[in-house]
Amino acid sequence: MLGAIASSPLWMQSAWAQPANLKISHQFPRGSIAEGDFRDRLCRMFAAEVEKRTRGGIKFSIYPDSTLMPANTQFSALRSSKLDMALVPLSYAGGESPEANIGLMPALVTSYEQGYGWKNAPVGRELSRILGEQGLVIVSWIWQAGGVASRGAPIVDPEDARGLKVRGGSREMDLLLQDAGATVVNLPSNEIQAALRSGALDAALTSSTSLISFRLQESARSLTTARGGSYWFMFEPLLMSRTVYDRLSKEQQAAVMAVGADLERFALQAARADDAAVAAVYQRVGARVIDMNPESLRKWQDVARNTAWKEFAGRSDNCARLLQLAEQSIATI
Repeated sequence: MLGAIASSPLWMQSAWAQPANLKISHQFPRGSIAEGDFRDRLCRMFAAEVEKRTRGGIKFSIYPDSTLMPANTQFSALRSSKLDMALVPLSYAGGESPEANIGLMPALVTSYEQGYGWKNAPVGRELSRILGEQGLVIVSWIWQAGGVASRGAPIVDPEDARGLKVRGGSREMDLLLQDAGATVVNLPSNEIQAALRSGALDAALTSSTSLISFRLQESARSLTTARGGSYWFMFEPLLMSRTVYDRLSKEQQAAVMAVGADLERFALQAARADDAAVAAVYQRVGARVIDMNPESLRKWQDVARNTAWKEFAGRSDNCARLLQLAEQSIATI
């Protein structure tokens, strides 16, 4: 009889009648709701608003700067429900989920309008389905454009990367750089600064926000910004473990998803603001600042189509379908 009670839905509901205390992890610098890296701010805004809407039914603890766990372990922890939530670059999961690399596919997304359009497009629904089967719920869709910080000359065209040690950020971005003649270095964004300083890296592609937050200007002489477009757009969602999500009441689930959707506008505005602000940050330290241009962007896309895109589509039926659906959203550069 005790076994039957313990396994019943009513028992589970009563177990969650107490406030749910959820942990949110990310790798970005600590800030506050009012200032700092917008990804940390978004997590804090999300936590405060969900707690308010659920009248304290859900509470949160936030662990910035990889203080709870290393950046690259968050995806696995979410899938196994050892972690409740994380704001994490989806491509970091490419080693265990090949489909995740669609989130940093070179030159596939070239504008915020295109990226945010995925949410309600066939490609977004398919990505949500795949991640759902892997134990994840997308709470907020967040896209970030990125640029290139370099210890030497700026990297604008593919040939500019030849002979350099470069961090791309995903398997597919690495394929693109290798085809351009670069040696790729794999590491999360919070380790770029040390690698540039030591000379282990010559250049790094990362989001405009990370170019600022991790103070890469202290080791860079050149910057290629995303103000004129970019072949580096990263999907960096706020994710929740599906096991954790399913344990919430319907009302709590609705609050989580509503707040997550509401914060997407904040994320878009903040990312665009950082695309503009990063130029001034690097100019103040005397770095040479250049914007990406449409002609150079087309060159990168031509390389990507025949390398990264082709390799990704061949990895599985899911990957092929995702790429096919994503290509439907490509606008003329």
